[in-house]
Amino acid sequence: MNELTDNPINNVIDEQRLEPKLYLCATPIGNLGDITERVLDTLRRVDVIFCEDTRNTGALLKRFDIRSRLESCHEHNEEAAAERVKELIRSGRAAAYVSDAGMPCISDPGERLVRACIEEGLPFEVLPGASAGLTAAIMSGLPTKRIFFVGFLPRENRERAELIAEIRRVTATVVIYESPYRVGATLNELKELLGDRKAALVREITKLFEETVRGTLSELAERFAETPPRGECVIVVSGERADEAQTEDLDGMLKRLLDSGMSVKDAAKQAALLLDVPKSEAYRRATELKE
Repeated sequence: MNELTDNPINNVIDEQRLEPKLYLCATPIGNLGDITERVLDTLRRVDVIFCEDTRNTGALLKRFDIRSRLESCHEHNEEAAAERVKELIRSGRAAAYVSDAGMPCISDPGERLVRACIEEGLPFEVLPGASAGLTAAIMSGLPTKRIFFVGFLPRENRERAELIAEIRRVTATVVIYESPYRVGATLNELKELLGDRKAALVREITKLFEETVRGTLSELAERFAETPPRGECVIVVSGERADEAQTEDLDGMLKRLLDSGMSVKDAAKQAALLLDVPKSEAYRRATELKE
């Protein structure tokens, strides 16, 4: 093997023009020093950079004196951007996509662009880099052999309840993204529905005020109940080992949910999901306990 000509990275750098394809480029999640030379080289040489927010990406490009053309691609126009990406690649041009921070497609736009390339048989390449979820999982000190990545919990009650019910059965370490303004409420909700597991709140990753707060869900919920943390936050929660999984009967869970202020109907729905019991049974028992 010829080390200079056969290395795919060297080929990309040495060619005068980039191969026509979509390049998904990871960007720093805080510290600008985390951007890779390969990403910088690619962003300088593509014909168009699609980005989640032109203002944020514009500032990043200005910092590294990159003058490639910018076009927007966010959750509301990703379908149209995918058509534009396909058009560019078919015409022999190279396009990049960057989200505001971290890896595209990971709780950020980009999935539709990838699917469009796969559906049309067009080439794409992923240039790895910073990831808040993986970094937070390591910083938490919890086991990292298996990780269950959630991203942001749904805001809609039913979808949220179903996902938390799934998390309850997971034995891997769980990684959740959350707004600092909802951290306290979410920690308390997780404590009520998962039990008082070990957890960590990791914020401002790679930035000046980076911080990791470790404890139990109840300890973290109490700490951030009145004073929300500042900056972007990741909640990391321990999984339940099969031989140590908490067991809770229907009455116990219903009492806990009703005491937290839930209505009979909502408590019954939540308990039925979490304990995999018929809704009618949960509702009947919740009604009896409430009386």
